[in-house]
Amino acid sequence: MIPRRSLLSVTTMLLATPRLARAQSWPDRPLRLVVGYPPGGAVDLAARLIAEALGSRLGQPVVVENRTGGGGTIGTAAVAHATPDGYTLGASAVNSLAINQYLYRNLPYDPQRDLAPASLGWEAPLVVVVPAEHVPARNLAEFIAWAKARRDGVAFGSSGVGTTVHLSGEMLCRRAGIEGTHIPFRGGADALTGMLRGDIQVTVDNLPTALPNLRGGKLRALAVTSAARSPDLPDVPTMAEAGVPDFVVTSWGAVTVPTATPAAIIDRLSIAMRQIAADPEIQARFRPTGNQPLGTTPQDAAARIARERPMWEQLVRVSGATLD
Repeated sequence: MIPRRSLLSVTTMLLATPRLARAQSWPDRPLRLVVGYPPGGAVDLAARLIAEALGSRLGQPVVVENRTGGGGTIGTAAVAHATPDGYTLGASAVNSLAINQYLYRNLPYDPQRDLAPASLGWEAPLVVVVPAEHVPARNLAEFIAWAKARRDGVAFGSSGVGTTVHLSGEMLCRRAGIEGTHIPFRGGADALTGMLRGDIQVTVDNLPTALPNLRGGKLRALAVTSAARSPDLPDVPTMAEAGVPDFVVTSWGAVTVPTATPAAIIDRLSIAMRQIAADPEIQARFRPTGNQPLGTTPQDAAARIARERPMWEQLVRVSGATLD
């Protein structure tokens, strides 16, 4: 007679065997990479480069699927509730992983319970920009002095309430002692149009979004929010260099999967992402977008998410932003 403990061990092993076999044969069909934002935006640009590079390393096509709406929540929820078999991946921006839980009372997923990061995927600084035609300031100190001298302060724009652009604008005004009024637009393109009209005087924008108009001379860059200068704007100082210390904020994202995805699949994704980030050809393809590719262990990605949550929670609270 087989002891009960041995019988349970055998049963557990038999149940785990199909999952192990599937993980070992993964991937044997195309994958989808879900993006919670429209085509052409900063997240989408990074995701498409990652999808192509992942496909070549995994031996199966990785198809980008844009599931837009709710500040990335619709796409992220689709990943969180997908079958955890490694065939549905998420290009999850910082909003989805570390901000939206403080904006929504009824978020349709729990980023800590329902999502597992395989690797950080991309990162870009934000950049303080002003419309060259409407704001005379040539550097951040001049802008702060100019803004403080205005009776009604300044209007700062963003692509929507609770975005990194909105919260970083709030952070700038508070740190610099500027009276700032937030003007949310329906997207980055509308915010840019408003800035070029002179409706808003400043934006702390995602570098990939601002870069074309910076290069065209319509916008003027005053400072970048990364710890070091951006290779895309080598003459533009960091916030610390410009006189506003302790202001390091970047726009980043991770490749995520549903939490119950087998560890072997997550590890393969992580290894592939680290290979991608180290590839000079991939780095060169990312450079014109203003993003840089990242590749990390799952543990390092999770630590980055956990580290940033308190900062974003505080910014959401002091800004009063809510999306419920």
